Amino acid sequence: QVQLVESGGGLVQPGGSLRLSCAASGIIFSVYAMEWYRQAPGKQRELVASITRDERPNYVDSVKGRFTISRDNAKNTVYLQMNSLKPEDTAVYYCSARWVLIKNEYNYWGQGTQVTVSS
Repeated sequence: QVQLVESGGGLVQPGGSLRLSCAASGIIFSVYAMEWYRQAPGKQRELVASITRDERPNYVDSVKGRFTISRDNAKNTVYLQMNSLKPEDTAVYYCSARWVLIKNEYNYWGQGTQVTVSS
């Protein structure tokens, strides 16, 4: 079965850093675009960063210059390096794998990992 397992979340002070990891199994990892979403309490889920199968990254404006998404196909893992963290980055962060075809799409989600940025 398909599994996406996030790790690396936790409590960090403003200005600090965290690296999130998402390990995938049960999919041909190299054909999927990988994404990081986040959802804060009372807010809609937001796409934070994505990376294509050929390793082209994209970011929401609010994290540009601070976050870096990367992937290691040999380890079936996608990472989100988060630097200069702000309280508004506090959210549950979710990993997503997405394979878009001409007529359909395959999309899988992890269970999420909590990131809290607070003094």
